[in-house]
Amino acid sequence: MKRSLHAGSVQTGGFSLNVFSDDALEDIHLATLEVLQKTGVYVDDEEAMEVFAGAGAFVNAKNKIVKIPPLVVEDAIQSTPSQFVACGRTPKNDVVLGRNRVTFTNFGEGIKINDPYTGEHRETVKADVVNAARIVDYLDNLDTYERIMVSHDVPQETVSLHNAEASLTNTSKHHWLGPVNGYCSRKIVEMLTAIVGSKETLRERPLLTFVTCPGSPLTFSREHCEIVMEGARSGLAVNIVSMTMAGGSAPVTLAGTLVVLNAEVLGSLVLNQLVRKGAPVVYGSSTCPIDLWRTTATVGSPECGMITAGVAQLARKYALPCFAAGG
Repeated sequence: MKRSLHAGSVQTGGFSLNVFSDDALEDIHLATLEVLQKTGVYVDDEEAMEVFAGAGAFVNAKNKIVKIPPLVVEDAIQSTPSQFVACGRTPKNDVVLGRNRVTFTNFGEGIKINDPYTGEHRETVKADVVNAARIVDYLDNLDTYERIMVSHDVPQETVSLHNAEASLTNTSKHHWLGPVNGYCSRKIVEMLTAIVGSKETLRERPLLTFVTCPGSPLTFSREHCEIVMEGARSGLAVNIVSMTMAGGSAPVTLAGTLVVLNAEVLGSLVLNQLVRKGAPVVYGSSTCPIDLWRTTATVGSPECGMITAGVAQLARKYALPCFAAGG
């Protein structure tokens, strides 16, 4: 098992970037609670609305708006584990994920590749996913594996199952994967159960973390809700990755962007914990500003790094494992 270095520890030397004071973080938290209580989130799934209603949230079934009381949000944060072990196919590749432990993974998802043999710039296929998984499995500095590419040569209704099969059979490291919807989520759980031998063993050694993105601003699609709930039921962690864009689907200010991002992640976290308290959740972000001139995502911009630093601070405030794009 790998126990990586701690981040955020107070030391005498080195570099750190704390973009918000403790008081400012508390203001963002309180603003988030106000958004969830007064504005609410759009939930396009009947079962999820029933789960929220059962916990005391105000649910308007006609317009599908769910307003979540602060007490419900605070309780969900408290019940979410501060760390968990992301297991690999081999125990030597187990990684402890916690609120201030630093690990590295690759990012997804590529839709085209420069063919290493022909030089052609072409769409990615399942064989590319296989080869990428093997490369990441070999690289010591990458602790876990996220499916890098899309398999364009398979039926897209079940593409996540093909991606899972290509990845899980070609890497011994923990895997991050977006299962697309509830049906594929359940099928991937069946695949994982076949690998480890039983559902009980899978709960003890989860080989995979689901990845899912709420819609921005403040929109939970049916597929997103299904993945969040299936992860809780199956014992797999869920990485909730907000991809809101400053100046586009969120306010242009850093703090305003983080309020929207925080509401999307915490609202999803509440749904997960209402299904099963104590289920592991990762506080995720691939948020960046929008280029208002070209209307494109400015991934890799200095502001993206500032947002990511703020995300890390919020995750530490809530004592949650954090997943954030490096640019």
